[in-house]
Parts: sequence; C-alpha cells; structure tokens
Amino acid sequence: MRTRILALVLAGATVAIPLHAQAKRGATAADAKAFVARAEAQLTELALRANQAGWVAATYITDDTEALNADATRNYAVAVQKLALDARRFDKVKLPPELRRKLTLLRLALAAPPPGNPAEAAELTRITTSMEGDYGKGTYCRAARKDSARTANGGSAEQECLQISELSRILVDSRDPAQLLDAWQGWHRVGAPMRQRYARFVELSNKGARELGFADAGAMWRSNYDMPPDQFAKEVDRLWEQVKPLYVALHAYVRAKLVQQYGAQVVPPNGMIPAHLLGNMWAQEWGNIYPIVAPASAPATYDIGALLRAKNVDAKGMVKYGESFFTSLGFAPMPATFWERSMFTKPRDREVVCHASAWDIDDRDDVRIKACLDVTTEDFITAHHEIGHNFYQRAYENQPLLFKGGANDGFHEAIGDAIALSITPDYLRQVGLLDASAVPGAEADIPLLLRQAMDKVAFLPFGLMVDKWRWQVFSGQTTPASYNKAWWDLRAQYQGVAPPIARSEADFDPGAKYHVPANTPYMRYFLARVLQFQFYRALCQASGYKGPLHRCSFYGSKEAGAKLQAMLAAGQSEPWPETLYKLTGSRQLDASAITEYFAPLQSWLDQQNSGKPVGW
Repeated sequence: MRTRILALVLAGATVAIPLHAQAKRGATAADAKAFVARAEAQLTELALRANQAGWVAATYITDDTEALNADATRNYAVAVQKLALDARRFDKVKLPPELRRKLTLLRLALAAPPPGNPAEAAELTRITTSMEGDYGKGTYCRAARKDSARTANGGSAEQECLQISELSRILVDSRDPAQLLDAWQGWHRVGAPMRQRYARFVELSNKGARELGFADAGAMWRSNYDMPPDQFAKEVDRLWEQVKPLYVALHAYVRAKLVQQYGAQVVPPNGMIPAHLLGNMWAQEWGNIYPIVAPASAPATYDIGALLRAKNVDAKGMVKYGESFFTSLGFAPMPATFWERSMFTKPRDREVVCHASAWDIDDRDDVRIKACLDVTTEDFITAHHEIGHNFYQRAYENQPLLFKGGANDGFHEAIGDAIALSITPDYLRQVGLLDASAVPGAEADIPLLLRQAMDKVAFLPFGLMVDKWRWQVFSGQTTPASYNKAWWDLRAQYQGVAPPIARSEADFDPGAKYHVPANTPYMRYFLARVLQFQFYRALCQASGYKGPLHRCSFYGSKEAGAKLQAMLAAGQSEPWPETLYKLTGSRQLDASAITEYFAPLQSWLDQQNSGKPVGW
C-alpha cells in the first residue's frame, strides 16, 4: 500500500497567480508553466506536513493526532478541486507534453471530486467520512455461546459482539456451514444503513466530475490510464478473457472439493459456489481453504516462518532480507533513517494502525515501513512486498512532484508482488534459509502452484467486478433501485459465486467491502495481479533464467536490476505503456505471463476436472 497519494499531498494548497492579467490577454504556455511551478513549490512543503501528520496519526493513535490528520483530509479535496478547475483555463493552450501531463494528473488527482458549491462539497465530505466510520465501527452482536460471554460496544453479558477481524477469523478456521453463514450474514448487515447515503454520494461525485469535464465519476477514473475511458474498459475485458479459462478450471476443481466437504445440498455440483465457504468474507481470495482442496498425495513442504525462527530472525531481520534482495540487484541500501523511523512490530505502550504500508514522507530519502510483523511465512512475503514500494519511491525521487508516483495505480502494488513471486525454494537456498537437500523437487510443483492460484488467480474476477459495478452506478446504468441485484449479477457473471442466503434491495452488500464506502478505486488491484507476473517474467528473462517460469528467482541479477531501475525511475513522467516498455519490451498489458506461470497447474486441473461439470 502506498500512503503518499497525490490528493493528500495537495491538502490545503492555494496558488497565487495573477488571473486578472491572464484574463485580459488570454492564457499562454508561459502562464501554465508558472502555474505548475508555483503549485509544485508550495505542494512540496505541504506534502511533508501532511505525511508527517498521517504517520503520527497511524503510529500514535490519540484524539489529538486523529483530529490533526482529519483536518488535513477534510481540507484537501476542495483545494485540489479548485486547483484543477483553475487549470482548465489552459485546456486550449498549446503546451509541451510534459506540462500538459502535469495538468492532466492534477485534474485526475481526486477519486471523489467535490462540487464547486461549498455546501455540497461539505455534504460530500460528511457522507464519505460517515460511511467509512460506519464500516470501521461495524459490529455484529449475537447470543453468546456457552463457552464465550465476550461483550463489546455495549453488548450485554448474554451477547457476543464481533467485528470484521473476528468474523473473518471464523471464515478461516471454521468448517461448520451454519457458523460460517452466521458470520457472513452478520458482517453483511453493515452495508444496509449506508445505502441512501451512497446514492447521494454518487450524485455529488458525478457533479464534481462533470464540473471537471468528465461524463461521470467512473469515466474520470477510467481516464487515468493514458487512453480514452471506453478503450480502457475494453482493455480490462481483454485481459480477463486471457485468464478466464484458468479461473474456470480452478473454480470447478474447488467446487468439487467443497461438495466433498459439505455435500451437494450445500454446494451445487454444477452451479455457483456459496460465498461463505471460500475462507474470505468477500470470497476474493481462497487460500485459507487450501487444506480442503490440497492434493491427497501432496508431499510435505517447508514453512518459511519456521526456517526464520530456527535462525533467530526477528521482524527487522525479515525486512533486512527484503532489502538484501534489492541490493543484490544493484540498488543502493535503505538510508539509516529508514531503520530508525520505521515501525516493524506493534509497540507495547500504545495503539497503532497495524495494516502494513509503505510511506514516502518527504519525497526524497525519508521512506518508512509501518507494520506489525510476526515471524511467519505471510509476513516474510509482506516484508519483501512493502520494501518494494520504498525502493520504487526512492527510484523516482528526482522527478518533479506531480510525477512522483507509479506509472499507473497498478504499478506500485505490482512491484512488491513481483519480488514476492521470486521467493522460490531456490531463493531460500541462496539466502541460506533452506538447505540444498531440502529444496522440493518437481513433485511439489502442483501443490505450490495450487496454493498460489487459490489467492492469485481466484482474486482476478473479484478485482475486475468491483469497479465494473461502480462504473455502472456512476453512469446511471445501475440505479439505486437495483444496487444489490447488479452487485450479485456481476459476481455471478465473473466469479461464479452466489450469496448463501436470499438478498434483496433492503441490503447493500457492496457496502460490506471497505473500498466501496471508502471510495478507493479497485481496478488497480486487478491490474497489479496482471502486471506483477508480466514484470516477473521480464526480470527472469533479463537474468538469463531458462527453466519453468514458476521456479525462477532473479535474486542477484544486476542485469534484471538495471532494467527494473530504469522503469522505476520514470515514475509517472510518461504514459505508462512507455514505462512498461522499459522493462518488458512491450507497450501492452499482457496476462499471458499468468497462464505461462500456471501452465502445469492448468493441465493438472483439466485432468482433475475430466468428466465433471465445469462452469456454472
């Protein structure tokens, strides 16, 4: 996750420009250049203050730090909208490409641009704050079990009140369909009270987007990819068609295993999979139910967490492994301040936001990680992922302010994940965590690939449909009268997943997914899943690797590092296809790296599915 977003950077910005003089003679390219220069100079300082406030609010949670951070958040949107509206006077001025790009990025900075009317702008802020707050406070209270009388948020001694983390844990651990259903429906109640506010939020966001010259807020989001909005929509459909056969095969295999586990009365043998049985509240990643679907003859494998603990590696030591990966490619080590100012473990003396994230405080050398790491396999991968963001941030530190960012919003997430894909058994051997005699042979490939696919491949249709739903909502194709039906229609179409109990328009199940009430665009995660494999394949090729793609580690390859550095250093300074070309030699998104990586699994799944229903 990348916390220095341009919108936050622009908090409270005002730019003093003599508009009266421009109005008399008409705006010129020189005026536009002066506008951007003044803006970037002021925004550099504002960025530092905003990021410092955000860091303190996340690592020292008090009423005061929350208020200071909230104040910046409350003010930035109107300021960015004003700057973007002011910049429109240069729309018909002939400008150099770099200057035009900066103005375009400024115009696209906000996910929910407020209307120019101050009362409506304030209303939009109140709605977004209240919806995100409702999600954060979401609690499901039920009659307490005999072995538990936990209470929270006002629950009585006879009640057990659970929040999302505890309800999610039930979906991970339980194999009781009734208990899974109770947790699922309990959490999904959180969305219903947001429904009317969300409809008003859509109206106000669309008004702000139209004032900036876009058809609606969804079209504005799709305009952020260096191509016309309709072309981008076709691009993501093309990518989905590349990976759809692999997903359908995985779906059929998993469904058959769930039928064995729960019976045909719970899981239709030739239909959609009930959403509560896949180990995740949104059925977006299925890795938590891997024990149910693992091949019966799967050989024993290693546990990275156990390997680390055997060598007395602590949380900071895990991050050191991540740094060493990049330095092996030729990157400079992290600055001393990174190790002094980062938060690697949960402090004992205060509450913090434990969600792992990478921070770029001053747009130069003050990069940090914030996480509550445990010495586990999952957190070892997280350490590699998060420090990948920091190396990206340092690579583009010499770019102008408006170009400090990923080439598109999928790039930043994909960099860390491409590195994480290179945590192969051979990499573990190279860094001394796995003895050569313990490196699994080819017989372990299918179990390892299946485990990867349960998260990487299973996520793809969900990553696609969340914003497809919002695009339809913003455009008016889906009206408030059919919000929930449209949500489940798309989940059926793309995921082959169904609600476990009847749903109606009294429900608002999109609101039970954080990114909807928080208004965080989601297509970036779909793109990141595609790009990470595309990056990974290109880096393996640059390293000279010749074997099966899924076994590649480019650790230690200076050739791969040089190509990666060239791509990262470009930041957001040019259209992303040009940046992509620097690493991959292609200007097109391509999901064929996913199908190549999982090709042995695809063949195996087809064999397992022979004679069984496939599709839904």
